Amino acid sequence: MDPSKAAKNIKDAVETTAEKVAEKAADMMSHDIPGRPGPEPAPLEEPTAPREPLPPKPDQTAPDTRTATGAETGADEHIRTQQGAFLTTSQGARLRDSDHSLKAGPRGPLLMQDHHFREKITHFDHERIPERVVHARGSAAHGVFEGYGTATDVTHAALFAEGVQTPVFTRFSTVLGSRGSADTVRDTRGFSTKFYTSEGTWDLVANNIPVFFIQDGIKFPDVIHAGKPHPDREIPQAQSAHDTFWDFVSLHTEAQHHAIWNMSDRGIPRSYRMMEGFGVHTFRLTNAEGGTSLVKFHWKPKLGVHSLTWEEAQLINGIDPDFHRPDLVDAIDAGAFPEWELGIQVFEDNPEQEFGGIDLLDPTKIVPEELAPVQPIGRLTLNANPTNFFAETEQVAFHPGHLPPGIDVTDDPLLQARLFSYIDTQLTRLGGPNFSQIPINRPHAPVNDMLRDGFHQHAVHAGVAPYKPNSLDGGCPFFAGADDRAFEDTPVRVTESTKVRANPATFDDHFSQARLFWASMSPVEKEHIIRAYSFELGKCYEKAIKERQLQALANIDPVLCSEVATALGLPAPAPTVDLTQEVPSPALSQVGGAYPPDGRMIGIVLDEEGDMSGVEALRTAIFGAGAVPLLIGPHGGMVGGLEVQRTFATARSVEFDVVLLAGRPAPAPDSLANRDDKGGAPSGPGLDPRVQLLIDEVWRHAKVIGAWGDGVAALEAAGYAGRLTGVVTGDDAATVFTQVQELMAGHRVWDRFPVAVS
Repeated sequence: MDPSKAAKNIKDAVETTAEKVAEKAADMMSHDIPGRPGPEPAPLEEPTAPREPLPPKPDQTAPDTRTATGAETGADEHIRTQQGAFLTTSQGARLRDSDHSLKAGPRGPLLMQDHHFREKITHFDHERIPERVVHARGSAAHGVFEGYGTATDVTHAALFAEGVQTPVFTRFSTVLGSRGSADTVRDTRGFSTKFYTSEGTWDLVANNIPVFFIQDGIKFPDVIHAGKPHPDREIPQAQSAHDTFWDFVSLHTEAQHHAIWNMSDRGIPRSYRMMEGFGVHTFRLTNAEGGTSLVKFHWKPKLGVHSLTWEEAQLINGIDPDFHRPDLVDAIDAGAFPEWELGIQVFEDNPEQEFGGIDLLDPTKIVPEELAPVQPIGRLTLNANPTNFFAETEQVAFHPGHLPPGIDVTDDPLLQARLFSYIDTQLTRLGGPNFSQIPINRPHAPVNDMLRDGFHQHAVHAGVAPYKPNSLDGGCPFFAGADDRAFEDTPVRVTESTKVRANPATFDDHFSQARLFWASMSPVEKEHIIRAYSFELGKCYEKAIKERQLQALANIDPVLCSEVATALGLPAPAPTVDLTQEVPSPALSQVGGAYPPDGRMIGIVLDEEGDMSGVEALRTAIFGAGAVPLLIGPHGGMVGGLEVQRTFATARSVEFDVVLLAGRPAPAPDSLANRDDKGGAPSGPGLDPRVQLLIDEVWRHAKVIGAWGDGVAALEAAGYAGRLTGVVTGDDAATVFTQVQELMAGHRVWDRFPVAVS
């Protein structure tokens, strides 16, 4: 997103009229505070009167009700949900009991004739399917993509025409971890979107990092085997801080550019909503006149690109390993729909397939946005959660070869390998060749493919001639003519050559773009990269691996190498390549710019004995700004006539983007070390130790803090007196929140702490 545009968005949000604030607040408040599990409040007693199943929650949707061949049925999207008030077998026979097996007497052995037990347990035994080898841990949402009409000069793909709205399903994921791993590990993230276009499905299979570890797909098993847990002990899980990963990366220096991105803050995103996406590869577009262009795809988040601090990530992995999942679900539930702009960098389709000396077929290279600006071509809005995680998020199948007319692939050797690998993977995971007939994968365009039979065939095909040519079925299906918008493989001339196992010479530069990334970082981001390398290499056992990686760092930047070497207690080697000075690319830095507060979580600490005036109006103002207020009290239930969402025992700083102090709460009755470990921590005089810890952590994590009235006394008791960077104090909540909003626009207050590296 253009920083000036982002700054204008924030300015507009801060200066919104009272009427618009009230309207926004009413809209936000019409949604539940995130966390309600069902569409209705649960009664105290178990319901016994038969009734139809409850509908899905308002924020949930399901795949379109289409046939296996893509036709609309006109049925309600939730027609596939449970039917009827009574428990039945899979064949619809009603059951009177599902708690007791059929036995030979109350104490006797089970009887084999218990068909209900056998059906129930057999289905349970087979509930799981093989998890993905990579990207196993994922979260997803439904949405819509609207074209701007700005891409029609480079592609005739219908979804990019002005005003065209295309249903989508987007899945975010981590690469290395298993399905049960934590969300906030240091890793690359997947950002894959399935566009159900009128001309066939398009899968944009992207990552949150624009380059990859390898240049040729034949090495994909190597890099994944190196990053996965050690095969002898199955540890460590979902992380790269171990010998096998750094052994591969230090030997295979083409991986150094991706590695430095992973060691930056990009490796630990704050939220999927605040994550950039990249198509990684170069694609070829064709316009209506047959002209071609080379492009790279970019997703730009409305909220900006932000990350967790390392300490936050470590805390979250223990406190809430599912952190990114509820963040996405709750934002949609609260009506703060995540948005991204899709943009393209456009390059001439020249015979060399290069731009400014950069090989566009090398997936370990980027083209700086300052050299080729990203041109917005459409907007993605995620506005509905899945109805069923397994049926949708787990069974969705992406493939880079799912392309509509107007979009084609290039000869990038990693992309070429993926065109085979993705289909091959789906055959095993989803039980056969008919995975496209699973509801979440069904196209929204008519399907007449002549593919027949196989496991899980849902279509009931008519006719007798699934072959071409035929006369028995009247010749149907027919080939599409030039005016029928058929997909055409772009007739690219292939240079005459000899079959070899080799890379072009342009693939040999492994360090200049890693050097570009380092040069583009702000001082605080450089500190974080140094910390990440020091931690990861410090976890390696073999000294030789550390020394080898230090040599790679020396070829990137001497300061980076020296600082990491000092942390490892090893000498810093001299570079073995020329350290050319790279021109920084400001677009690569996450620091700077201003962004809207949509969906930000704001914790408000309450004091039951203090002044609660202004808190209700503050909640309305926060809702009006598009953020979500969470009240933090000494106990559950009501405090001062307001219902709390967190208590001192259950709240932790990592949940909140901002913390506001409405009082100075004394130690609550449960502030006991043997009841809550945090309750035994030292604190300022008369202050609950859990509140002290909350203040300490948000201070360390460079978050904005606001206080008024007795809240100022709480800050002073905690040891934060005087004028402090990123701390706003005042006489009333409204004045404080106005200033807090301005600071929130920058995400964090990085200038709170000095840095050693410039």
